[in-house]
Amino acid sequence: MARADSALALRHAVALGLLQGPTELLPISSSAHTTLVPWLAGWPYAQLERELRRSFEVALHTGAGLALALAMRGELHRRPRASDAALLVLSSAPPALAGLLLGRVLERRLGGPRSIAVGLAVGAVAMAIADAEAPQGTRTCSQAGLRDGLALGIAQAAALAPGVSRSGAALTAARARGFSRSAAHSLCWAVALPVIAGASLLQGSRLLRAGVPARFVRPLLAGLISAFCSTLASAALLRGSLSERPLLPYSLYRCLLAAGVLARLRRSR
Repeated sequence: MARADSALALRHAVALGLLQGPTELLPISSSAHTTLVPWLAGWPYAQLERELRRSFEVALHTGAGLALALAMRGELHRRPRASDAALLVLSSAPPALAGLLLGRVLERRLGGPRSIAVGLAVGAVAMAIADAEAPQGTRTCSQAGLRDGLALGIAQAAALAPGVSRSGAALTAARARGFSRSAAHSLCWAVALPVIAGASLLQGSRLLRAGVPARFVRPLLAGLISAFCSTLASAALLRGSLSERPLLPYSLYRCLLAAGVLARLRRSR
């Protein structure tokens, strides 16, 4: 019998790492693509033991988080204002608390293709409505207050449901609060790093306690390095270039992907 971790070929690990960057930064859900792409392509990724899959996904998020920190090093060097610090705390606390209390439960119960498709579709509709209702939002980042930070935090906590998308939920909340598209994107970037870093630290500590089989180290490192490279490249290409564009194309893509998943599930019955 093949070993469980042989289900993650090195080329598949690299491919998923390269996919991590754009799907992390665009509002289309990186976690959904990490699950759905192997499933749609017929890769045996799902044959991995649950803890090994979680370890690999921690590596992807760690690579993305390191690249995002490097891309945002200018902002990190600035001395934050008290209001900025409060905004980050309020935007990070709800997803941190939800992750501690509900993370594994949501992963077990909502991690399949059907529930991911539902998350993609529901998040897409919410994002399209929020963007359409405030097409000329005028609020700027400097006007963000405590209520806005809490709204962003609740949105990011909701994104623990697979398929919802952290960046998509944050953009939805920001647009619903009347921020311009440019400001919404800036806020989404600003609140991303603490959440990604916190999740990586939490899951990474669990990973270190559990240990990783020596033969799984190569695909783990391949995924981390390729996720780092793809996120760094995506940040350079995407940051600022898409900030004024409507969110509808992302919503349509998500709905099409969800429809494709549900159609395949029906055919496989």
